[in-house]
Amino acid sequence: MPYKFNFDLTSISKNFFKELLVVAYKANTYGKIGLRAKNLVKKFRLNEIIGVDLSEAISLVEDLLTVYVKNIQNKSSFESTNKRALFLPHCARKYMDNRCKAIFDPKVPTYICQACSEDCIVNQSSKIARERGYDVFVVPGGSCLPKILKERGYEGVVGVACSQELKLAALVLERFGIPGQGIPLIRNGCSNTKFELEVLNSIL
Repeated sequence: MPYKFNFDLTSISKNFFKELLVVAYKANTYGKIGLRAKNLVKKFRLNEIIGVDLSEAISLVEDLLTVYVKNIQNKSSFESTNKRALFLPHCARKYMDNRCKAIFDPKVPTYICQACSEDCIVNQSSKIARERGYDVFVVPGGSCLPKILKERGYEGVVGVACSQELKLAALVLERFGIPGQGIPLIRNGCSNTKFELEVLNSIL
């Protein structure tokens, strides 16, 4: 389920994300995700910068670390797959009203991007993924995942969502025996959410 608080990490120093990755490798080997998350929050004063409670900031970083650790564990298995899919959150579209020309297919369910805005991150991500042989789904929520996986027979999955959703999606992928890679949102909410296109590009 989504967070009960809003966060925006877009203004956070790049050093935070670099150290987050380093800490994830340590956590993968030595554990103690909770303690490592707490230390990161205090070091970068994350709760003060993004305006959330200390406990919320720690919870957020714990989830980010969990996603990063899972990516590390699944990396080699994922890279050996061929038939892959990319799942994007519909809330990352540039427009959430009729200015977005995406067509919703309730049978899948997915929004089918019509590439109506060059600067839309969903359009940009979809284009990159399709050029690399991915099927792309722009979904309204993680509950769509099991149905699509059951019907399509994918070997590998890349998903973009808030970290909590990615943790739940990882459980679904484990049930289907599919290795995945997750890209966490760095700004959440019901619209205008954001993720790092460069990170997605490096994983695809």
